[in-house]
Amino acid sequence: MTQYTLYPWQEAEWRQLMHDPARLPHALLLTGEPGIGKRRFAERLAAWYLCEHPDKSIAPCGECEGCRWQAAGNHPDFRILAPSDPVEEDAEETKTKRKQPIIGVEDIRDLTDFVNLSAHRQGARVTLVYPAEAMNTAAANAFLKTLEEPPTGAQFILVTHQARRLLPTIRSRCRVLALSTPDTASATTWLEQQGVNDAALHLAHAGGSPLAAQEDAEAEWLPLRNSVLDQIGAPQTLNVLSLAAEIEKAKVDPAKVIEWLQKWTHDLITLGMSGRIRYYPDRTTALNKLAPRASRMLTYVDRLQQAQRLAHHPLNARLVFESLLFDYLAALRGKLTG
Repeated sequence: MTQYTLYPWQEAEWRQLMHDPARLPHALLLTGEPGIGKRRFAERLAAWYLCEHPDKSIAPCGECEGCRWQAAGNHPDFRILAPSDPVEEDAEETKTKRKQPIIGVEDIRDLTDFVNLSAHRQGARVTLVYPAEAMNTAAANAFLKTLEEPPTGAQFILVTHQARRLLPTIRSRCRVLALSTPDTASATTWLEQQGVNDAALHLAHAGGSPLAAQEDAEAEWLPLRNSVLDQIGAPQTLNVLSLAAEIEKAKVDPAKVIEWLQKWTHDLITLGMSGRIRYYPDRTTALNKLAPRASRMLTYVDRLQQAQRLAHHPLNARLVFESLLFDYLAALRGKLTG
């Protein structure tokens, strides 16, 4: 697959977008679940804008000077606006200094200089914002001014996993294209073609997103997740302090661990209330044993959501995990209050 090739499930949406290229908007917002290929779709569109072939139709030619510049990663009329890690961020060494990468107002000011310059190759000046929700409030307000009065020839492609986190005024200045998650059969077939074993299971773990499923299959943290699920699946023997220490020692992103707990709790609640399991079909036996207590877990969902919002703040990871695991046990006993 070249950098211009779409994933199979994106072909129809690409044709829909490009049915009238002359009417493409100056700002396109791509939304959808993480792990479905939104960035590849955005990069193909950027390459199409920068393609200089006189007879290009709905795909970049891949051979012209503009395409070669873009393929080499140094096209002078293309910018990626993405969050940068703080200088002190180092998950391996400084767990207490963890911060969430953001797109700041200085990044927007630098971008403004770029979009207001004349194009080096006399074509479009293309900006890819990924993920757009990483803009903080000051950056979003500054970016909005550029969207409201776009310089001639400036094209903006925004990619977001969480459209609701964007300013409504930014969403209103863009044409929104919601990219769909492929059906299970198509996604499983693609994963198998990539050599993924147990493709259907990893797809379930990833909530149906094929790229996330591919990452799931290759992740170094799989043994830790298995250990976490084994232990929370047997709450009668769960040693909270030991498990929290095990998680901390593994140095996995806290947001990832909280996501595992969120998926487990989702499955527990939906199994108890509707008989369905979405994420962990391989844990059916343990979930069935706990399902009668599902109605007690709703308050715990709120605790996990709050923890996820704070996952990149400079908190003590072990204390966070201890608190969440003790809350989990309390919820199962019906003793977790709001």
